[in-house]
Amino acid sequence: MIKTYLDIAEEVSQALRENRPVVALESTIITHGMPYPENIESAMNSEKIIREEGGVPATIAVIKGKIKIGLTNAELDYMGKNSAIPKASRRDMALLISQGQDGATTVATTMLCAALAGVRIFATGGIGGVHKNAQETFDISADLQELAHTSVAVVCAGAKSILDIGLTLEYLETHGVPVIGFGTSDFPAFYIRKSGFPVDYRLDTPAAIAKALRVKWELGLQGGMVIANPIPVEYEMEEAYINGVIEEAVSEAAKQNIRGKYITPFILARLHEQTEDKSLFSNKQLVYSNVRTAAKIAKAYSELS
Repeated sequence: MIKTYLDIAEEVSQALRENRPVVALESTIITHGMPYPENIESAMNSEKIIREEGGVPATIAVIKGKIKIGLTNAELDYMGKNSAIPKASRRDMALLISQGQDGATTVATTMLCAALAGVRIFATGGIGGVHKNAQETFDISADLQELAHTSVAVVCAGAKSILDIGLTLEYLETHGVPVIGFGTSDFPAFYIRKSGFPVDYRLDTPAAIAKALRVKWELGLQGGMVIANPIPVEYEMEEAYINGVIEEAVSEAAKQNIRGKYITPFILARLHEQTEDKSLFSNKQLVYSNVRTAAKIAKAYSELS
């Protein structure tokens, strides 16, 4: 029955049949994370990196009521040119699909769709989390619940500084989601390599992470794993500077009463504007780093299987 709603690209389908490494990629980063045409350039570079590492990319989106697992160049361009395409979180999927609409998959829905297709490894920029003042707003990303229930590993540069990172990590701990630092003992904060909060475990090789994933899922421990991969040191932004810009953007969002799924795109756009695209450049570089790391982990995982 699920196959009725899935459209898996032949390249991805063949790789899954042959137990070759596949890496899922989200589409919200295309529609809401970067301006055109840099979003398409970034998406195609990400797919290229995965292929360079011996893997197969599976960019995921909802297009005309179908869950697409692996997009053509034409479909990537379609997503990139249509910023009006809504973000599709778990709550939106049934409605968008039943009405034959489009949707850009978030971290949560990319995990969900990847799991439906049998893809275990997913690379993104940063995960969502518990927003500051969540005790009043209850603004907590659906990404965290998805990580608690869906067995897909997420390679990311930690969480954005707009979030309450301490509460985000507490939430993940409560729901049994391991947070692994890839070559780091300190949880990264997107543009910054260190947040000041420790990870649960540090693992230094893709093989070690792949083994941990296999053991977790063979034990029947459902749910994902966060693989925290710090932004490469040469692309890290100066902490006081970027945090100051972020605080200004968060304050402006509050004044305009921007909340929920709209707040991150708003803040990213403000950051790109205020930093004269320096944050956009760092954003792209950390995504490429995460994609390469995810491809290496996917390869190690496929070799274990």
